[in-house]
Amino acid sequence: MNMAAHFSHFSYIVTVLLMVAGLFIVIARGNLIKKLIGLSVFQTSVYLLYIAPGKLIGGTAPILAPQFSVYSNPLPHVLILTAIVVGVATLALGLAIAVRIREAYDSIEEDEILALDHTAADAQGNGSP
Repeated sequence: MNMAAHFSHFSYIVTVLLMVAGLFIVIARGNLIKKLIGLSVFQTSVYLLYIAPGKLIGGTAPILAPQFSVYSNPLPHVLILTAIVVGVATLALGLAIAVRIREAYDSIEEDEILALDHTAADAQGNGSP
C-alpha cells in the first residue's frame, strides 16, 4: 500500500485511534471525571466517523449552478451539530452528577465509592435481626 492510500484514509485512521483511546480511558480509569473525558473523546471519534464521508473533494454546497457538477451532502454535518449539542448537555449532566457524588461520598474514585457502599450495606445487614 503506497503513502497516498494512507493519506486518503487519514480521517478514518484518526477516528479509530480516538475511538480506541476514548474506550481505553473509560475502561481503565476509576476517576469519574476521567471517565467523562474518555466518553467525550469517544464521542468526538463518532463525529469524525460521520463527517468524513459527507465531504467530497471538489464538492460544493448543494446549490444548483451550471459551473458545479459535484455536490457534498450537508445532512451529516447537520446531524453532527445536533449530536454536539446533545453531547455537551450529556457532559454537563455527567459533571453535575459527579459533583453530587463527590458531596455524598467525598470522593469521585469508583473503587472508593463502591467500598463505601459495601461498608454501608454490611452495617445495615449486621444491625438487623
